Amino acid sequence: METPLTMAKGLADGNRMRIVAALMERDELCVCQLIEMLGIAGATVSRHMSILQAARLVQNRKQGRWVYYRLADQFPDLLRKWLQDSLAASATIQADRNSLEAILACEPDEVCRRQRENAECSA
Repeated sequence: METPLTMAKGLADGNRMRIVAALMERDELCVCQLIEMLGIAGATVSRHMSILQAARLVQNRKQGRWVYYRLADQFPDLLRKWLQDSLAASATIQADRNSLEAILACEPDEVCRRQRENAECSA
């Protein structure tokens, strides 16, 4: 019973739900890309990612100074299907999709620099 409860708690936040929805559509996203998409502080995104990892919903890998997240290999298929169906018409999720298109047009280091300088991406 602990695993389903932990997963439910992991998804019990709108921003974490948005992260999972984005990762269902993109194989992998860098933390800086998630920060940009959500428009919240990096420390807050890191906290959300820790909760999602503890719930075994996401996993990460490091590449140099970048940390990339993807859905966990054991992400339940039934949960994925339910989320896809439930979030399909969400205006917030659609806005995130549109936002990610622009974010992914930039390299992660440029997104990170832009966050530090509050600048625009040159792409």
